[in-house]
Amino acid sequence: MKADAAILVEGLTKRYGEVLAVDRLAFAVPHGSVTALLGGNGAGKTTTISMLLGLLLPSEGRITVLGEDMVRHRYRVLPRMNFSSPYVDLPHRLTVRENLSVYGHLYGLPRVSARVRELARDLQLEEFVDREAGKLSAGQKTRVALAKALLNMPDVLLLDEPTASLDPDTADWVRGYLEDFRRATGATILLASHNMSEVERLCDQVLMMRAGRIVDRGAPAALIDRYGRKSLEEVFLDIARKRGVGALEEAAQ
Repeated sequence: MKADAAILVEGLTKRYGEVLAVDRLAFAVPHGSVTALLGGNGAGKTTTISMLLGLLLPSEGRITVLGEDMVRHRYRVLPRMNFSSPYVDLPHRLTVRENLSVYGHLYGLPRVSARVRELARDLQLEEFVDREAGKLSAGQKTRVALAKALLNMPDVLLLDEPTASLDPDTADWVRGYLEDFRRATGATILLASHNMSEVERLCDQVLMMRAGRIVDRGAPAALIDRYGRKSLEEVFLDIARKRGVGALEEAAQ
C-alpha cells in the first residue's frame, strides 16, 4: 500500500506542552480513494489535517504527500492540494466572485474568471456569486468553501464536514458531485465528517480516532460487520463511548 499511497503518515505525533494531541499515527491513503478520518470532538482530527496541510509542524513522525515530504518540501506539492471547511471564513467584505478570484490567482490558474464562472454554475452559486461573503447563509458558505477547494482541480482534496448546514436535498447533490469529481479526475480525498451515512456512501476506508490515536480501521461494511451493528453510526458510538475496544487497541494489549 505504501507504494500506491497518495498520503503516507508514519509515527505522526503532536504535543502541546504536556498535552499529547496526536499519538504516533500511521496510515496510508491510496491514490484515487476516499478515506474518512472519524472521531469525536478532541480526537485529534483537526490537528492531523493541519499537519497534513503543512500548517502545523509535527513533534515527531513523517508525512509524505504525492511523494514529497511535507516538512521539507511542502511547497512542491501544495499547488496540487486543496482544503475545504465551512468553519473557515472568507473575507466578509469581498463578494463570492472576488474571493474565488483571489484564490484562483494565488494558485496561478491561467483562466481565473472562466474557472470561477464554471464553478459557480456547477455548484449552483450563480444566485449569490456577487453577494458579499459576510452576507451568506451557513449553507451557502459551505458550498462556496467547496468551490474554493476545487478551483485548482486538486490531486489531493482534504474535506472537513463538506455538507455541514446543507439541507438533505442539497447535501445529497453535493455528495453526488464529489463522486463525479473523483471519478473524472482520479483525485484522492481525505474526509472528516460526523455524518455517518455520508461516510458509508463516499468512503472506501475509515480511520477511527480517539484521544489522538487510531483505534480501528477498515471499509465501512467491514467495520459494521466487525462490531455486529446495523450502521456506521452505531459503530462510531460504540468506539466513542468505549463500549467496544477497537481491534487495533486489542492487538496492542
